[in-house]
Amino acid sequence: MQTWLVTGGAGFIGGNFVLDALVRGGVRIVNLDALTYAGNLDTLSSVTGDPNHLFAHGSIGDRALVGKLLREHRPTAIINFAAESHVDRSIDGPAAFVETNVVGTLALLECARDYWRELEGPAREGFRFLHVSTDEVYGSLGDTGAFTETTPYAPNSPYSASKAASDHLVRAFHHTYGLPTLTTNCSNNYGPFQFPEKLIPLIIARAVAGEPLPVYGDGMNVRDWLFVLDHCSAIRTVLERGRIGEVYNVGGEAEKPNIEVVKTLCALIDQRRPRSDGQPRESQISFVKDRPGHDRRYAIDCSKLKRELGWTQSVDFAAGMEKTVDWYLGHQDWVQKILDGSYRLERLGSAA
Repeated sequence: MQTWLVTGGAGFIGGNFVLDALVRGGVRIVNLDALTYAGNLDTLSSVTGDPNHLFAHGSIGDRALVGKLLREHRPTAIINFAAESHVDRSIDGPAAFVETNVVGTLALLECARDYWRELEGPAREGFRFLHVSTDEVYGSLGDTGAFTETTPYAPNSPYSASKAASDHLVRAFHHTYGLPTLTTNCSNNYGPFQFPEKLIPLIIARAVAGEPLPVYGDGMNVRDWLFVLDHCSAIRTVLERGRIGEVYNVGGEAEKPNIEVVKTLCALIDQRRPRSDGQPRESQISFVKDRPGHDRRYAIDCSKLKRELGWTQSVDFAAGMEKTVDWYLGHQDWVQKILDGSYRLERLGSAA
């Protein structure tokens, strides 16, 4: 049985990855998460008591803790999801993003390098450091084209700049020290357990509550939407078969303007929970002042991942949106604990 050190495994994508990996079996997960505001132990409640899941409360910037975990558990791979990730928050407070995404990643890389150097034989040859990043490092596209792995970096927000810096550090550690790294750059994820400040869970929560549904600008900012479990399968594929030192783009091949996403959600919720006054939830849409530096369009070319490693998406946009709406409507207790802040009190007690 392999052991993986997963960082940020109580967050949205990391949490889904941990849960999915444990269901599939054959792996032991050491899950390191600092439990900042978006880390939620409720996401991991289904694996409480699972002998193949060990949760460790701490930061990737804590070299002593990371070193201890590496020495004690001897992982065959480190999969780094740990990151501050909300663009709006990075605009209001960029320092936290630099601290976690740049300084923290550097510390994790140094620990990984030192641990890898001590390995011998098959353990050394088989070790991998997989860094999970974003398409936002590439900047903004015009009306045509898509990001490839060779697209020059042009980050436009403090968040994407901090992720770009972390990507460069990963690349440098491979080329300078030989650390066997892999990097994935994904498009917008959606699905279960996403913190409700992001577009899709935010719209679902507000639609159910009868509140205004805020849409930036004219609503025509385009994103490529990737169902989170398809992203998890891509990460496993890259971890198993990816070429050392390479970057792989992961996309859903589902480009949609934000306003179309919001209207799709409204229609799905209307079907499942009609408003008492019979009005469509589209009537709740409210266009608000655009975000500073808001990138107009993202699109991912994931043909390299498909061609070289044989990965493909299994959930299209329509099916993924239905799955997502049904999950949130069926897990209002999970959402409510975040909205009222009680999850933070519970998690602090659990992690103490």
